[in-house]
Amino acid sequence: MAEWKTPEDLKYTENDEWIRVEGDTARIGLTDYAQDHLSDLVFVELPDVGEMLTKGEAFAAVESVKAASDVYAPASGEVIAVNSKLDDAPETINSDPYGEGWFVEIKLSNKAELNDLMDAAAYAKHCAARE
Repeated sequence: MAEWKTPEDLKYTENDEWIRVEGDTARIGLTDYAQDHLSDLVFVELPDVGEMLTKGEAFAAVESVKAASDVYAPASGEVIAVNSKLDDAPETINSDPYGEGWFVEIKLSNKAELNDLMDAAAYAKHCAARE
């Protein structure tokens, strides 16, 4: 069974997104498990700064050599930064999903939404159950 990185300081969704919260802002990306299963990413479509994300709704899309997939917001908030490096280098998500491969930063509109997300141990168990 493959081992995927699940950093302890993040929260996770059942759809394989991660969120790193710092105060009232949060950075969002795709998990190591997700990038591994999607394979080589070739295109990313991100929202614009100023857009409002709604928890559970698609806010971005990724395309790999295998498939296209939506990316869902783990929490609601306003997009305050977008990782435009991914336009030219979507493969960064494969090589560094929790670092340089982040998607957006948001200003959280409801921190209570984070209570529904999984911690690293629960997410690792969730991934293992799907193998």
